[in-house]
Amino acid sequence: MNESTGHGGESNDRTTSRSRRVDRRRLLRATGGVAAGASLAGCLGTYGSIVGGDEVDPVRIGVLAPDPDSDSTGRSIVQGARIAVDELNENDGVLGRDVEMVVGDTNASPTEGRRQYQRLILEEDVDVTVGISTTEVLEPLMDDIAEQETVHLTAGSATTTASENVGSDYDKYKYHFRVGPVNGTNLAEAQLDFLTEKSQSIGWDSIAVLAEDYAWTDGLWNFYRSQLPETDIDVATWKRYPPATEDFSDIYDDVEESGADAVFISTAHTGTAALQDWRPAEREFAFGGIHVPMQLPSYYEATNGACEYAVGYASAVPTAEITSKTPEFVSTYRSKHGGTSPVYTGYIAYDAVKVFADAATRGETVDSTELVGPLEETSFTGTTGTIEFHGQDGPHPHDVIYGEGNVHPVHFQWQETDDGEGEQTVIWPDEHAADGDEYETPDWL
Repeated sequence: MNESTGHGGESNDRTTSRSRRVDRRRLLRATGGVAAGASLAGCLGTYGSIVGGDEVDPVRIGVLAPDPDSDSTGRSIVQGARIAVDELNENDGVLGRDVEMVVGDTNASPTEGRRQYQRLILEEDVDVTVGISTTEVLEPLMDDIAEQETVHLTAGSATTTASENVGSDYDKYKYHFRVGPVNGTNLAEAQLDFLTEKSQSIGWDSIAVLAEDYAWTDGLWNFYRSQLPETDIDVATWKRYPPATEDFSDIYDDVEESGADAVFISTAHTGTAALQDWRPAEREFAFGGIHVPMQLPSYYEATNGACEYAVGYASAVPTAEITSKTPEFVSTYRSKHGGTSPVYTGYIAYDAVKVFADAATRGETVDSTELVGPLEETSFTGTTGTIEFHGQDGPHPHDVIYGEGNVHPVHFQWQETDDGEGEQTVIWPDEHAADGDEYETPDWL
C-alpha cells in the first residue's frame, strides 16, 4: 500500500449501480461541474490517496476537514479516518476491496467546503464522504449532498438543521447521517444532565449562562432558556455575547456582581480569551460548560495552565475508557503521531469510517441508495459508545442517539498532575471516572 496524490483514474468494471452514478456525474460535470474542476488547484498535496490493489477498484472514501495541516480538529479528522482505513485494509478491506482515502481541505469556509465536496464526488468519484466539523460548512452543503445522492457521515458539526432537513424531506436528504457529536439539542440535554446530577456536590448552586452568538449555539441557548427554569438550579444571569468578544472583563464583573457560583459557557471561537480572563485573574466563580478549544489534549500546555480547574465536555478523552475500543484507538493514534492524542473529531471520524464499512458489509453494497437502510439499522460499538441512529420518524432523523447505552459524552476537569502536567480528569458520568478522581474547587475560592 502506498500514497499518491489522490487523482486516480476510473476502471471499466464497475457494477451496474456504480455505472449509473458515474453517468449521472459525467452529466453533472458537463452542466454544472465547472467550479468543482476549477478547485483542483486547492487539492492537498500532502494528503493523498491510500491505494490498494490494481485488479479490483478500491472503495473510495472522501474526507472533508478544515485546514488539516494547521487546525487540530481538521488534523484529527484526517488522522482518525486514516487509522480506520489502515485497519480495514489490514483486514480484507470492504467487501473484499481495498480502501482508498482522498482528503478535501474545506478551509473552514462554506464556499471552499462546497468546492471540495464537489471535487471529491465529481472528480475523485468517492463512494462516501465523512467529516465536516463546523455548522457554517455543513448547513449550506446539505443540498449538495442531496443532489449527489451520496452518503455523508458528519464528524464534528452539531447543528440540528441537518436532521430537521431529513425529517422534513426524507427522500431528498436521507443520505445524511451524523456519527457525532450528538446534536445541539442533545448537547444541551447532556449539560442539563451534568448540572442536575453534579451541581450540588461541586458547589454550583447558581450559575451564569454565557454563550457566544454563533449559529451553532442557537439550539443550546433555546434549550437552556426553556429547560433550566424547570430545574432547582438558580440562573443568576444570562448573556449571549458578540462573536468578536476578546475582553471578558465587563462580562465577568457582571457575573461576580450577580453572585453566581460558576460561569456555564458555550464557546468555540472565543474560548481561549474567556479562559485567559478567568484563571489568571482568579475571578470569584468556577468555570465550565461546552468549551471546544479545551477539548484539545495539549491545551493545558498551550495556555500555560490557564485552563486549570476549568470543566469541559467532550465526546471522548484519552483518560476515559468509554468502550474497549477507546484506549485501543488512543494508543494507535499516539504511536503514529509522536505521542499526541486525538481531539474529539478524531474519535468520531474513525468511528464514521468503521460505521460505513459495517453497513456496507451487512448490506453487501457501497451504493448509497442501497446503503441507507443498513445505516439506519446500525448498532455499532465505536470509540465514543454504541452508535445507533434515529429513524425517519424519530426526534432527530439520522442523528446518533444520545443516552446511557448509546453515545454518552463525558465532562472532565483540567487538573495538574504531580509532575506539573495538565490532565483531562473525567468527573462525570461516574462510571467513566477513574477511582479517586473527582472535581477540585479552584484553590483561590
